[in-house]
This record gives sequence, structure tokens and C-alpha cells, in this order.
Amino acid sequence: MKKTYYLLTVCLVLLSFGCTAKQTDTASQKTPDSLKVRELVKTTHSWDGTRLPEYPKGQPEITILKISIPAGTRLDTHSHPVINAGVLLKGELTVYTEKGDVFKLKAGDPIVEVVNTLHYGINEGDETAEILVFYAGIQNMPFTVLSSNP
Repeated sequence: MKKTYYLLTVCLVLLSFGCTAKQTDTASQKTPDSLKVRELVKTTHSWDGTRLPEYPKGQPEITILKISIPAGTRLDTHSHPVINAGVLLKGELTVYTEKGDVFKLKAGDPIVEVVNTLHYGINEGDETAEILVFYAGIQNMPFTVLSSNP
């Protein structure tokens, strides 16, 4: 069941990035009555209100990371040159930009990350935070760039 849920989640996220899936017409593939789809976010802007940039030219490359952040951990200051979005699966996480914007997440919350903006996250909670992040970049392009001033 977890594998099916994970694959469904990946498919839904990829579809939200403009990918299409071919539906096969077989009697053995039925949609269960219990299947529920809930849109977590659909936007043209990152969480700080900035309009998302155009996708870079080149061979598209999707990267999906599950990141575990121990309680009390501050991530290094960094930026993302590509559009990315995630869902906090467990715990809590606060994201700060160098401009002073703050975004607090709790388990189940989605985030559309800032692009080309220095920021960092802090797990200010009592348990490990887990976030599933999807990066929509191009081949041979980094999806995270560390700042020289952590």
C-alpha cells in the first residue's frame, strides 16, 4: 500500500509539472472507491509571493529527495536555481529568507520554494522533520547552491 501511495504521489506531482501519462484501458485496472485526491497547492508563485521563473532550456531532469532534519538543526544558507516544491511529511520546519521573510510548516503542509533567493531552514521542533522535495531542473545543473556565508 505504501509503494502504491508513493507512486501515486509521484505521478500526481509530475502531472502538476506538465507531464502526461497514458491511460491503459484494461478491465483489471479499476480505481478503488476509496481513492482520494487532494490538491495541496497549485500556483505560479513561491511561498514569499515571488513569481516563478521560466524553466531553463535543456534536457529536463526531475530529482526527488526525502530529507530528514534532526530537531534543533539549522540548514546552511542556500539557494535553488530551479523550481522546486515539497511536502513536510513529519515534524515542523521554519524557512527564513535573507530579506526577513518567514514561512512555518507543520506536517502535511506544502511549500513552493523560493528560486534564486538565499534562505535556510531550521527545525525548531522536538522531533526529526521529514520533507519530500521535487526539483524540476535540467541535466547537469545543480538544484541547490550553498552560500559562501552559511
